[in-house]
Amino acid sequence: QLQLVESGGGLVQPGETLRLSCTASGSLEYYAIGWFRAAPGKEREAISCIMRNGDVENYAPSVKGRFTVSRVDYKNTVYLEMNDLKPEDTAVYYCAAQFRNIINRCPSTFDIWGQGTQVTVSS
Repeated sequence: QLQLVESGGGLVQPGETLRLSCTASGSLEYYAIGWFRAAPGKEREAISCIMRNGDVENYAPSVKGRFTVSRVDYKNTVYLEMNDLKPEDTAVYYCAAQFRNIINRCPSTFDIWGQGTQVTVSS
């Protein structure tokens, strides 16, 4: 089964940038990828989904205009670039994958999850 590993998290100051990577153990060609985050005491929040064809659905109004998701299939990697980070972005960030026959739709659920990477935004 496909495995996902997130990386790139860390401690940054407000206003800084981080790029998270979600690297798969195999080809992502047939998978839609979602990014999620979970902050302490809060429910898991869906951020974005990138479809097989590269189209993106964004779900979190709080990150609009600041977060960008992209994929490089030949590297088996999906990225989440986070600009102008704010303390409220502090969370564990997860990527998830779902096999899709359809290239231009995001799934409602994801079956394969990474272990998460911590992002802390603090001055």
